[in-house]
Amino acid sequence: MWGDVLQRRPGQTVAVLPEADADSLAETMVAFANSDGGTIIVGVNESGRATGAAYPEEVEAGVKAALARCRPPVQTEWQQQEVAGGFAFFIYVPRSTELHSLDDGRVLVRTRDENRPLSGEEIRHLAATKSTGDFETQTLPGARREDLDDEVVREFLDKWQEKQHRKWERPLDDLLAQTGALDERGRPTTAGMLLFGREPQAFLPQSGLVFVKFPGTEPRGEDGRAGYGRREEVGGPLARIIQRTWAVIMEEMRTGAVVKGLEREEQTEYPQAAIREALVNAVAHRDYRLRGRRIEVRMFADRMEIISPGGLPGYITLDNIVDEHFSRNPRIVAGLFQWGYIEELGLGVDLMIEEMTAAGHPPPHFRAEPYLFSVTFYNKQERPPVALWQRTMNERQVKALEYMQRYGRITSREYQQLCPDVSVETLRLDLANLVEKGVLLKIGDKKGTYYIFK
Repeated sequence: MWGDVLQRRPGQTVAVLPEADADSLAETMVAFANSDGGTIIVGVNESGRATGAAYPEEVEAGVKAALARCRPPVQTEWQQQEVAGGFAFFIYVPRSTELHSLDDGRVLVRTRDENRPLSGEEIRHLAATKSTGDFETQTLPGARREDLDDEVVREFLDKWQEKQHRKWERPLDDLLAQTGALDERGRPTTAGMLLFGREPQAFLPQSGLVFVKFPGTEPRGEDGRAGYGRREEVGGPLARIIQRTWAVIMEEMRTGAVVKGLEREEQTEYPQAAIREALVNAVAHRDYRLRGRRIEVRMFADRMEIISPGGLPGYITLDNIVDEHFSRNPRIVAGLFQWGYIEELGLGVDLMIEEMTAAGHPPPHFRAEPYLFSVTFYNKQERPPVALWQRTMNERQVKALEYMQRYGRITSREYQQLCPDVSVETLRLDLANLVEKGVLLKIGDKKGTYYIFK
């Protein structure tokens, strides 16, 4: 388990600290507990090699001092392991249903690879939705262990072992309990039924999905009356819903061809990665407490809509949806992560936008209401696909290139004026990155340095 964590870069659920600094530990513990949980690796650098700056006594003292700063106390589990060059210390912090703060009153959450303090309004939103994760752990009246599909469980076990790079040596039900699928008495939880149930919809009718294809741009049939071209109801555990819905979408997406150089390349109506990400997000993050409505995938002649019951969770808004991440269903998200449907937490919205714009489509349109969230993809191509280096630019770099289109050049000072809240070192790395990609040319040295298009 820990070896797999060590291979991952710092991000939404992994933090790396070279030494057991109590302040840094406390901030990260609170941020993980308020977000999706995570693992703090102490005593290594970002390459995974031991720094030699952390010892068991110091780590124990640092953890104790950090926990004393958390209000209320944060649950932790930690152990040490030998790594290249010495020892690493792994401190696991689970997602909490309580709202945690530091002793100075700050409430932090994890945003990508940083700990961010929340504003007063964000704290209120987070506090109001914190307890929804409890729904996953509730048992279902009448549900028994036999209601879980052993074939699906074994498939999950194979995926888990592949991702963890080790065999599961204990009874299989212990793994289900560890993932939150069974309670302490061996009864299926809501998360367990959704992930592994033989017939989850018998217990949670709202957990299915409906796919509808309309021939035109309005929700009606070819003759103008109410109707549709194809309708599919998809049920089963969540992994099967994703698999079966994806198969239907691929059957219905138009496919064309483009010629690149001397090769003919097949191209689907929408970028596959963007649609797949939106589908997985809808399944992972919908509010399963809401009855009476299932996830809907609607395909029209000019667009595709993926509609998920439940508004945005926690402190997420349309304004910060690209940069922030908060899981309404952390156990379901963790299960789909082990399955391989979720590659990296917090990157889904970015991927949708990048894939759509890179293919020349408008960016996806997001709509949030109190009990509904939808993503709409339009299939109209507005411009030719952009080059790979354009796809990997961040917003700051885009600002720099827009400035250069107007003025022909840019200096480090001018870039700092464009992005006043960003560190000088980060901006320097941005420009160096564009030089390395062959986009910009660096002219001059020291104070006289400026950049032009190559």
